[in-house]
Amino acid sequence: MTAAELAAPRSPQRPARRGNLEKWGWIYMRVSGVLLVVLIFGHLLVNLVLPEGGVHALDFAFVAGKMADPFWQWWDVLMLWLAFIHGANGMRVIVNDYVQGRAVRKTLVWVIGIVAALMIVLGTLVVFTFDPCAGVFGPFENPDSALFEVCQAAAAK
Repeated sequence: MTAAELAAPRSPQRPARRGNLEKWGWIYMRVSGVLLVVLIFGHLLVNLVLPEGGVHALDFAFVAGKMADPFWQWWDVLMLWLAFIHGANGMRVIVNDYVQGRAVRKTLVWVIGIVAALMIVLGTLVVFTFDPCAGVFGPFENPDSALFEVCQAAAAK
């Protein structure tokens, strides 16, 4: 087989840039993957294994208690950010590998980035603005709830 018979490989979509974004994306995937394994197994251990009663101890009060602690807020936000960026970067690589049309590929990469950014912003807002007493008072007030007394005492302060 001669060189003339071989098909030319696909040329890169754009010229190589200084800084090599693909290299940093590859490194990010490895580092974030290791960090995510630690964060997720720590999350599972603390939420499902260590509490007295195991998974049966997991209820709204347990989550509300964790969300009141800045350490667990930052743990969950770090896990959220790493997971969404890791997943979006993986989807970007898949789109770049399999989508042939330049315009479609560019559109899909933008959509992935916008959706990931939106979910990161919304998830971060939920973690840092979580208020367990938000639905306790008002039309759905339930005086029999264990949370009702705690929220009533907090509101009186």
